[in-house]
Amino acid sequence: MLRSRYRRIVFFFARILLSLIYWDLLLPRLGLGERARRTRPERLRRSAAAFRTLAVRMGGVLIKVGQFLSSRVDVLPPEFTQELVGLQDEVPAESFEDIRRVAEVEFGMPLEEKFAVFDPEPLAAASLGQVHFAWLHPATETRSASPRRGQKVVVKVQRPNIERIIATDLAALRTVGKWLNRYPPIRRRADVPALLAEFSRILYQEVDYLAEGRNAETFAANFSGQPNVRVPEVIWTHTNRRALTLENVLAIKITDYDAISEAGISRAEVASRLLDTYLKQIFEDGFFHADPHPGNLFVNPLPVRTGDVERRWELTFVDFGMVGHVPTNLLNGLRELLIGVGTQDADRVVRSYQMMDLLLPSADIERIKTAGAEVFDRFWGKNMSELSAISIGEVTEFADEFRDLVYEMPFQVPQNIIFLARAVGILSGMCTGLDPQFNLWEHLSPFAQKLIAEQARLQRQNWLPELESLARALFTMPRKMDSVLSKAERGEIAVHVPEVNQQTRRLETALYQVAGAIIFAVLLVTGIQLYLAGQLALSLLPLVGAGLSLLWLWSNPRRRRLK
Repeated sequence: MLRSRYRRIVFFFARILLSLIYWDLLLPRLGLGERARRTRPERLRRSAAAFRTLAVRMGGVLIKVGQFLSSRVDVLPPEFTQELVGLQDEVPAESFEDIRRVAEVEFGMPLEEKFAVFDPEPLAAASLGQVHFAWLHPATETRSASPRRGQKVVVKVQRPNIERIIATDLAALRTVGKWLNRYPPIRRRADVPALLAEFSRILYQEVDYLAEGRNAETFAANFSGQPNVRVPEVIWTHTNRRALTLENVLAIKITDYDAISEAGISRAEVASRLLDTYLKQIFEDGFFHADPHPGNLFVNPLPVRTGDVERRWELTFVDFGMVGHVPTNLLNGLRELLIGVGTQDADRVVRSYQMMDLLLPSADIERIKTAGAEVFDRFWGKNMSELSAISIGEVTEFADEFRDLVYEMPFQVPQNIIFLARAVGILSGMCTGLDPQFNLWEHLSPFAQKLIAEQARLQRQNWLPELESLARALFTMPRKMDSVLSKAERGEIAVHVPEVNQQTRRLETALYQVAGAIIFAVLLVTGIQLYLAGQLALSLLPLVGAGLSLLWLWSNPRRRRLK
């Protein structure tokens, strides 16, 4: 462990935590809350500036923390996020000689033998590695771009000693995590040590460039049918665990708003496509790019097609070191959540919370449903600018109405959702930055309807055999009951209750009603699902059948006999 680095990180976060305790917990209790609120913007700016300085000087994991915070423009105040914008671009580069040594050890030969040209000037310096342009040796004379150069590529080489740096940073974060874990409201809602253990596992995967190459190929395969999404090709002959060579796909950085507009590309369209790609990654593929900070996303203008007045472009993803997998139980919960939000169904939203283990055991389910319904009533349909412009009075009114939930905060953070939440948080901030009028509801509703239709189709396929089995059982039920009743009348069933005949008739009537009710319910649900799936003509048959079965239940004299 690098002990001086460890102490510096721990002392920094200790000062930040003590400052928060003093200003936001202690002073309001002493009646000085107004002073704390008045000085809050400047304090946040100074804290962000101090963190930015520390992260730039030390690099490592701290850069990734800063990337996440700088992207949360939808949640964090601008005084904080503006100080961290561009943090990725300020990471100091390693000397070329240090990078050369790492690369040549990995390749087992001098760079001049492995590449036709290797640019010593870094293209970018990231938190864990450094990127350089290079040119491959031309395979044939006709393929070469010049007498000395073949294909232009991007080579990412790990920083020297990066694994010791990561180990030190994680040890410091674990110490801070232990402090946070001693605060009961945090301990009840999150297993901080488990979250940090998962974070450590993902980080060590990120410094395995062979795994990153495989992740890029998986991502490319998932989007192979969508030509407007691009993933760089991995050059496996020039890739190993600490050096990764990729096709050059660099273009306009997704946060370079002026360049995007100058290229004739709608920023709103970019935000829309970005969200759509993540909806597919999370809800269809179960495999998502978990590090969507601005340095990993580009907008690539393409030549205008013949006869097409619109300029085409690609959304390009790079850096697949940090990816997430959505397990089946979480995927089902997320699908339920999206459908619930898309259809403004508070019951379904709460059910999704339960499926994803987001609620504490003591949570008041009905109260949470009521609060969810109120959120839909107050905020549904508002775009990001409108949501940001909501008055403090309205927020306070809502908080007062549900102060019991605000105080109790009956939510917890499961271990398997932390990186998904991080990616979604960064994504939300980027979409807002691209398009301040971005309306999340308008994008979620069509996707939710698509999921409903798929769910109905799958359920319909499963119901058909069940309906067939149920129909056979229902049609044979009267014959079986007649057989039982005939045996009872002939005395072949020994009974010693005087009212047996009356009770038997009641049983027979009840069974008929149960059978009719089952038929009605199955036909009704089938018809509704077919209707939601867009099968209007096909839905008429079960719906009509449900109506006839209900009419039979109501008019059947056996029903009156049971009374």
